Amino acid sequence: MQYSLFLGALAWCSLSSTVLSAQQQYRPDHAEVIQRYRKVQLLDSLTRKKVFRHNVDASWLPGGTQCWYTVSNSQDTTKIYYLVNALTGRKEEIKDTVRINQLITGSTPQSQVAQRGPSRWQDFETDSVSSDKQWIARLINGNVYIQSTKDSSLTQLTTNGADSGQAARYEALAWSPDSRYLVGYLTRPVIDSAVYHILTDVPGTTRGQLRSQPYKQPGDPFPEYQMYIFSIADKKVIKTDAEPLDFFGPPVLHWRQHQPRYFLYEKVDRGHQRFRVIETDAYTGTTRTILDERSATFIYESRLYTHYLPETNEMLWTSEKDGWRHIYLVNTLTGTVKKQVTQGEWVVRGIDSVDAKKREIWFRAGGMEPEEDPYFVHYYRIGFDGNKLTQLTPAAGNHQVYFSPDRKYYVDKYSQVNVPPVNELRRTADGKLITILERADVSAWQAIGVPFPVPFHARGRDGKTDIWGIMCRPSDYDSTQLYPVIENIYAGPHDAFVPKSFMSYYIDMQRLADLGFIVVQIDGMGTANRSKAFHDVCWKNLADAGFPDRIRWIKALAEKYPFVDTTRVGLYGTSAGGQNALGGLLFHPEFYKAAVASCGCHDNRVDKQWWNEQWMGYPVGKHYEEQSNVTNAGKLKGDLLLMVGEADTNVPPESTYRVVNALIRSNKTFEFLPIPGMGHSDGGPYGRSRRNDFFVRYLLQATPPDRNNHE
Repeated sequence: MQYSLFLGALAWCSLSSTVLSAQQQYRPDHAEVIQRYRKVQLLDSLTRKKVFRHNVDASWLPGGTQCWYTVSNSQDTTKIYYLVNALTGRKEEIKDTVRINQLITGSTPQSQVAQRGPSRWQDFETDSVSSDKQWIARLINGNVYIQSTKDSSLTQLTTNGADSGQAARYEALAWSPDSRYLVGYLTRPVIDSAVYHILTDVPGTTRGQLRSQPYKQPGDPFPEYQMYIFSIADKKVIKTDAEPLDFFGPPVLHWRQHQPRYFLYEKVDRGHQRFRVIETDAYTGTTRTILDERSATFIYESRLYTHYLPETNEMLWTSEKDGWRHIYLVNTLTGTVKKQVTQGEWVVRGIDSVDAKKREIWFRAGGMEPEEDPYFVHYYRIGFDGNKLTQLTPAAGNHQVYFSPDRKYYVDKYSQVNVPPVNELRRTADGKLITILERADVSAWQAIGVPFPVPFHARGRDGKTDIWGIMCRPSDYDSTQLYPVIENIYAGPHDAFVPKSFMSYYIDMQRLADLGFIVVQIDGMGTANRSKAFHDVCWKNLADAGFPDRIRWIKALAEKYPFVDTTRVGLYGTSAGGQNALGGLLFHPEFYKAAVASCGCHDNRVDKQWWNEQWMGYPVGKHYEEQSNVTNAGKLKGDLLLMVGEADTNVPPESTYRVVNALIRSNKTFEFLPIPGMGHSDGGPYGRSRRNDFFVRYLLQATPPDRNNHE
C-alpha cells in the first residue's frame, strides 16, 4: 500500500515525459513545482529505516574468541541475535531468551580505533605532589612555594610574581620524575577582548539581551610564558635561556628516562611556519634545538603528530617535508632522522597506536591503493624500520575498524557513497578474513527509486591532479532535460568534506536534487588530505576556495552527463562555506549565478584567531583585507540570500552584517534572513526551506509554494 501511494504521487511525472528531439532547459510550471515539494516530503517519510544489516556493533565474551551482535531485518523491527566464533568463523542465530540475557550481561563492547590528536599542550594542576611524595608544589599570590608533606612547612621560592590584573605571575608547575626539579613559567597574562551580540526575543523579557564572550581574533596578543627551573635540594631558581613561549600555552615535558636532568618540549611559532623540539638542561637552564622544521607556507599544527620513546631516546614524528604527510623516526639525543618509516605519493591520515616493544606503528592512510579514490581511509601496520607493511583493510572503499578488547580480532566496516556497507571479521595478526558478518540490505531503499550519489573525478586547474566529488540527481531525472546545478560548498582548509561512506538516509543534497536540480559537492585544491602542494593553494589565499578546480569539475561533469546545465549554477554553504558561497558570486560571476550564504566568516579579520592565522598567516597583512567579502561586496553580480543566527558564538554575526552594510552602500539588491535566537547554523529547517525556495525561484525561474496560503 505504501509503495502504491508512492507510485501514485509520481504520476505527475507523465506531464513532462514527452521525448524531446533535443535537450532543453528544465523549467517546470508552478503546478509541477508544487508536486515536487510534495514528493520530497513523501520521500523523506518513505526512505526512513529502509537500509538494514548495515552495522555490526559487536560485544565480546570472556576469553576473546566469541562475539555477539544484533541486526534487524526488512520484515519487522525484531532484533536478531547472532553469536560468532572468531576461531572458526561460524555464526549462529540465538533465539533462547535466557542465553541472550547471559550474552548481554557477560560481554565487553568493541572499541573503535582512537582518533589521536596532538599532545603538545597541557593544563597543569595548580597543586601537584612530587614523585617521592616529599613535596607539594603550590602557587600562592602568583608565586611559587613548596610545602613539606612531613610537617606542612612552606618554603617560598619566588617573590616577583603577582596575583592580580595583568601583572606577571607564575603558573603551570610540573615535577621532574626524580623530584629534584620543578618547572614553572613566569606568565604575562592577556585579557582577550570581547565580541557581543543581542538576543532580541528572550522569553520573559521585554528588552533585547546583550551577550558577550572573550574572543581572540587574528593579530590579538597571546600570553607570554618564560620558563624557570626550581632546584629542590638547594632551593635555587634558574631562569632558562629559552625563548618565551608566546603562542599556545605551557607544553608537555618529556623527561629523559635514564638522565632525568634533561627534558624535551615542543614549540610552534606564531604564524605556523616553524616547529621545534627543544631540549632543556634542568641543572643549568640552558636549551638546545633538537628538531627544527620550517615551512615557506604553513605547518598544519593540529595534524602534527609526535610520540616519544624515552626508553630508546627516540621519537616518531609526522611531517610533510617531502611533499606528503609521512612518519619519521628521530634520535632525540642528536635530532637526526634515523628512518623515514613511510614514503610515497600518499598521505598518512593518522596514527592509531604505537607498540614500543614490537616497534610497530598502527596507522591510517589514504591514496596508497592504486585505482581507488585517494580519500578512502585504509588501516595498516608497519615496523619502525619501514618494513613489514601489513594491509588490514584490503577491500576497496572507506573503512572503519573496531577491535576486540584484546585487539586480536577486529570488525572492518567499509562502503562507498554508492556501495552499501560490508562488515567483515578479521584476525589482527595478519589481517586474514575470518568471515563476512553482514552485507547491508538495501532492497527496500532501491524499491522506492531514490538513487545513490554518483562519485565523479576530473582534472583540476593544473591539468593533471584529480579533483573528487559526488553528484545527486533527481530521482525521476529525464536525460533529455538540462537541470540547473547547485554546489554544496565548504572549502575550509582544515579537512576534506565530500562524503566517502554510504549514507543510509535521505540526505539534504538529495532532497534539494528532487526539487529539480543537480546537486554536487567537491573537494578542490586548498583542502586537506592530499599532497602538501595541493593543500598549499590555500596559503594566504582563502578567497581562492578551489574555484578554478570546482568550475573545471562541473564542466567536465556536464561533458559526461548531458543533463547538467552549466549556464545555471548556484552554490550554498555555511560558516567557511558561507564565505565561499558569497565568494563564488563576487569572484566568479561568469559561472555562478545564485548563492545562499549562511553564518559566513566573510572577513578573516573578524573570525577566530586559531583558524584564520593557520591559513592566512601572521602578522595580519593587506591580503586579509583584499580577500574579504566585505571589501569586495560591491562586485556582487547574481542573486544572493544571506542568513545569520543572531546568537552565533562561533563566527561573530557582525561578519554578515558588515557584508549587508557594504552591499547597501553599493546599492546592491539581495535578500537577508536574520534568525532570532539561532546560533551557528545553516538556518535550521526554516532556513533550508528558504534556501530551497530561493533556488527554485532564481535557477528554475519558477514560483515556490505560497505557505502563507497553505499551498
